[in-house]
Amino acid sequence: MTRVLTELVELLSLERIEENLFRGQSQDLGWGQVFGGQVLGQALSAAVQTVPADRPVHSLHAYFLLAGDARRPIVYHVDRIRDGGSFSTRRVVAVQGGRPIFNFSASFQVDEPGYEHADGMPSVTGPDGLPSERELWERYAQRLPETARKRALADRPIELRPVDPVDPFRPERGEPDHAVWVRAAGTLPDDPAVHRYLLAYCSDFSFITTAMRPHSATWIDPAMQVASLDHVMWFHRPFRMDDWLLHVIHSPSASGARGLVRGSIFSRDGRLVASTGQEGLMRRRRREPAT
Repeated sequence: MTRVLTELVELLSLERIEENLFRGQSQDLGWGQVFGGQVLGQALSAAVQTVPADRPVHSLHAYFLLAGDARRPIVYHVDRIRDGGSFSTRRVVAVQGGRPIFNFSASFQVDEPGYEHADGMPSVTGPDGLPSERELWERYAQRLPETARKRALADRPIELRPVDPVDPFRPERGEPDHAVWVRAAGTLPDDPAVHRYLLAYCSDFSFITTAMRPHSATWIDPAMQVASLDHVMWFHRPFRMDDWLLHVIHSPSASGARGLVRGSIFSRDGRLVASTGQEGLMRRRRREPAT
C-alpha cells in the first residue's frame, strides 16, 4: 500500500474510548477541512464495531452539518438503536469542539439468500490507458491558485480515472452524467469491512460536481460554493476496493442552489455492488459590484 493509503486504513480503525465512544484523527489532502468521505468511513467503522460480525452493513444515511477541522480529533458517539433477529440499527453523531458536525444512521443484516436481479453496467471505456485525475490536473497546475493546486495535486489513497473529464477552466455545457473508475492505491487486507469503509470514503469523490455539468460550472471557479449536504448508500454485493470499480453518476435535478445526484457502482466484471445518492450545495456567490 502507498503511505497515504496505509495512513487512511489506520485512521479508519479508530480509537475506542468507551463502549460506544470512538475517536478519530484526520488526513489532510489539501483541503484544510475534513474530507466528507473520511467522516463517512469513520462513522461506518464506529458503527460496525458495535454490531455482531455476521451482520454486514446494507445501507447508510448521513447529513453533513458543519465543516470539520483536519487538525483536530473527531469523537464518534454510537447509539445502539436496535438489535433484532436479522437486522441491527445504529445511529452515530460525530462531534468536534463540542459541536455535532455529522449525523449518520446505518442498518446491518445477516447474510441470507433471496431473489436476485440487478441493472447491468453501461458500456464505457475501461480503466486501462485512461489518465488519472491527478495526471489531468497536472496539465493545469500552473494556472491553479496555490490552495487549489495543493488540493488537486495531493497524494490520494484512492486512484480516480475519469471516463469523461472536463476542462476545469473552459467547461462545455454537457449532459448531467459522469463515470469514473476508482481503486485503492495498493493491495488491501481481506477484511470485507475495510473495503466497505473505503468505498464509503471514495463515494464522495467526483459526485455532486456532476450536477454542475449542464451549467458549464466547476468547483475551481472561486464564485462557486460547493459542499455535500447529505449522502446515502446501499451495499448489494461483495467487492474489493483494490480492484477497479466503476461509479456511474447521473443528476436528475438541480434547484434552490442544490444539486441531486444518484450513482451505481459496478465491479470490473459488471456486477452492481452498491448504489449511492447525494444532495449538495452548488451556490454561485454574488459578486460585489466594482467601485
